[in-house]
Amino acid sequence: MKLTLTIVLVLFMFSLGFSQDQSNAQQIDRKGRLYFYWGWNWAWYSKSDIQFTGLNYDFTLDKVSAQDRQTKFSAYYYLNPMHITIPQYNLRIGYFITDNYSISIGIDHMKYVVNAGQTVKISGNINDSGTVFDGIYNNDEIVITDDFLQFEHTDGLNYINIDFRRFDQIFDLHKVTINITEGLGTGIVYPKTNATLLNNERHDEFHVAGYGINAVVGINVELYRSFFVQTEFKGGYINMPDIQTTNYSTDKASQSFFFYQLNVTLGASINLRKKKQATNTE
Repeated sequence: MKLTLTIVLVLFMFSLGFSQDQSNAQQIDRKGRLYFYWGWNWAWYSKSDIQFTGLNYDFTLDKVSAQDRQTKFSAYYYLNPMHITIPQYNLRIGYFITDNYSISIGIDHMKYVVNAGQTVKISGNINDSGTVFDGIYNNDEIVITDDFLQFEHTDGLNYINIDFRRFDQIFDLHKVTINITEGLGTGIVYPKTNATLLNNERHDEFHVAGYGINAVVGINVELYRSFFVQTEFKGGYINMPDIQTTNYSTDKASQSFFFYQLNVTLGASINLRKKKQATNTE
């Protein structure tokens, strides 16, 4: 994970430097253009310490591993407008404030699933839960089983973010152009957390749980200056200090972790600026 995030940051710095070198070489009039894209992501996560607090428990699980949950490809889920929000997706709309810079808002719909059956360290206490897990723990080992904990953000780990991006053309093939983009962003995390803890009633509701920051680099292939395919490498940090775990308002979880994505998107753009009309001076 650290290596991958380092690669993302190196690519970001390289592309930014490359953009500066190219800024005077090839210019395209993009100011005033509105763009939109939709696509899909593969996501990976660092291990995370997760703290659970409630009326009768307060404990931390150390270095918990998790993975995304890919929806198996089928036209029913990926192409049907009624179901396209089920897979992990990326949605973004942006506007070029200059020829090279845009500001955009989007949602990265990832899915985060704690791996069942893993053995982790636990510290803290559980009391009067009516389960075999009552006790005081001091860096002991515990297996994450379904009767102890099921924990996932699967509808999903929704990162709603604002990005500031730079965009530069690197090749002009007449009707096809190849471009490079990079940017920084920040936003809120609005997960729908599906959690079952110590036989408490399942909780599965949307809730603002924290924030995130990110960096992104991408390659854009544009056709007729109107349609494009864009691939992105995106890495960042998510901190969620206020995760709802049960139907009791006092029951919370908190965690933070690094994430990175590989995104493949399809998009289009239009020019919102009115073209200057020639005036008749006769």
